[in-house]
Amino acid sequence: MPAPIEFYFDFASPYSYLALNGIDALAAKYGRSVDYKPMLLGAAFKVSGQGVLTEIPLKGEYSKRDFARSARFLGVPFKLPSTFPLNTVNTARAALWLKEQGSAKSIPFVHRAFRAYFVEDRNINDAAVIGELADELGIDKAALAAAIQDAGIKERLKAHVEAAIARGVFGAPFFFVDGEPFWGHDRLPQIERWLASGPF
Repeated sequence: MPAPIEFYFDFASPYSYLALNGIDALAAKYGRSVDYKPMLLGAAFKVSGQGVLTEIPLKGEYSKRDFARSARFLGVPFKLPSTFPLNTVNTARAALWLKEQGSAKSIPFVHRAFRAYFVEDRNINDAAVIGELADELGIDKAALAAAIQDAGIKERLKAHVEAAIARGVFGAPFFFVDGEPFWGHDRLPQIERWLASGPF
């Protein structure tokens, strides 16, 4: 069985949201699965010295235009949230906990949370909103609420993020395909070539 495509994402990353809408189909086309790995870009930025893209002079205004244009190009609904960026640590904990539980709702939760933020402009870090999303998906919201406050899951997410940074993950989306790193949603064509014909 071929190794899964490792997909590091941050719920506050517009480009992660755009990649999300293509990576599953791409993986399936080549008989791969996707290993979803929540990331916190703020921690990576502290190490790399990068800042929030929209807050960088000149580049920031362009990025907002590019988010919207890229979404239109891909046919993906998108609205820059009124609070951007957003601390999504609770959302990441929820996603990691569902993944650890082996829940069939793990990936649907990731998709639903991204849509809630980048289409519906909802504060997906708010425990009440996370509970509403859980309800929609048939997830035990009381168990999920307890999980995101659990000291164990907090430590495991921290360790997960630190391990990602140690591996060289500095942005999102960030993919590993057979150990090869790819950064950015615009690298999906390169990933497809790699999957189709191997290293190049």
